[in-house]
Amino acid sequence: MSPTRILTGITTSGTPHLGNYAGAIRPAVTASRAPGVESFYFLADYHSLIKAQDAARVQRSTLEIAATWLACGLEPDKVWFYRQSDIPETTELMWLLTCVAGKGILNRAHAYKAAVDKNRVEGEDDDAGVTAGLFMYPVLMAADILLFNADKVPVGRDQIQHIEMARDFGQRFNHLYGEPVGKEYFTLPEVVIEESVATLPGLDGRKMSKSYDNTIPLFAPRETLRKLIFSIVTDSRAPGEAKDADSSNVFQLYQAFATPAETAEMRAAFAGGIAWGDAKQALFEHIDAEIAPKREKYEALMAQPAAIEAVLRDGAQRLRERYATATMRTLREAVGLRDLSQVSVGPDKKTTRGALPVFKQYREADGRFYFKLVDGDRVLLQSVGHESARTAGQLIGRLKQEGGAALRHAEASAVHLGDELIGHLHEGTELVDVVEALAQFAAEDA
Repeated sequence: MSPTRILTGITTSGTPHLGNYAGAIRPAVTASRAPGVESFYFLADYHSLIKAQDAARVQRSTLEIAATWLACGLEPDKVWFYRQSDIPETTELMWLLTCVAGKGILNRAHAYKAAVDKNRVEGEDDDAGVTAGLFMYPVLMAADILLFNADKVPVGRDQIQHIEMARDFGQRFNHLYGEPVGKEYFTLPEVVIEESVATLPGLDGRKMSKSYDNTIPLFAPRETLRKLIFSIVTDSRAPGEAKDADSSNVFQLYQAFATPAETAEMRAAFAGGIAWGDAKQALFEHIDAEIAPKREKYEALMAQPAAIEAVLRDGAQRLRERYATATMRTLREAVGLRDLSQVSVGPDKKTTRGALPVFKQYREADGRFYFKLVDGDRVLLQSVGHESARTAGQLIGRLKQEGGAALRHAEASAVHLGDELIGHLHEGTELVDVVEALAQFAAEDA
């Protein structure tokens, strides 16, 4: 049985803090060691360019994030650990997906809609200040996922829409290029929401976030860490006065770094009126005990940026050799970007086939229902859109029953059944091909 492929993108922006560690890094490193799992971790440096135009900061952040994950125990010889920009197949696939992605779907992307809404409130043009990068972000994310046929993608709730878009783009590609040849090129990824992942409070009690400037840097020096922890906002309850553990920022942080038994003891201490200074000292000692060895590794890694560069390049090279290059070769073939020396010379006439032609029904992004008539690997007839699946199905029934006798080829590639336009001939197809295909249905019924 093939291992489950789990893919995680790591944004290369800012300096990691305790919230990143407890909420994402620590559980992801633990998950990477689970049996039956093939894990992909990539530094999303292309994504960072959407917001960051400071080249030196992008480079520094990429180094810090890579060093952080390695210091926290990610094992590059047991997982795929790579930098997004080192996989050129990602951006090539992005273009293939761009050519099947519906603009209407991209118009509904949360980040783009938020930018438009902001512009409207401020009386600006809808797209003022909006880059094509922001608009196309979901397609790049889809390429990251689909290139390696990830089965599961752990994300926060605000990213669910992007995984749904990746599924939609992959499904459209499968439909357009896979169905005629009986092949599915992409696995449709599933969202994984980690409900149990900790969301740590910051210094002021709000969610620890760089946007609130209330973070505790993950690898702050020991004395800096102590000062920050002792600056956490608390209430005015005096020593000896019972304190509510569940509403305490100090307790919530302590719980994220303590064992269940230690957490129970601290809860009892809160009920018994522990002094805030003592509680903060206990919190500091627990965090530092876990972080100190990792801090030492982090500092050693940061002193050897060339070693980190080598790890990332090696991961990308091996991954390209194992998956990416072959995948893109297959996808290029699928869309027709092929070796011309291998083209079949002469008219593409029918050959003997063992299977009947088939009608394939589907629904497009415009909400209308379509079908196409396929014979082997050839699309013969592409229908016009219908308001309901029932209407499309009824027309398919008529074509099977009546055959091609009532069909007529009007202007260009248009095909009519009586006076009704029902579809268009596919490129390279003649009406006689459709008539012959429909005749096979009648012969089968007879």
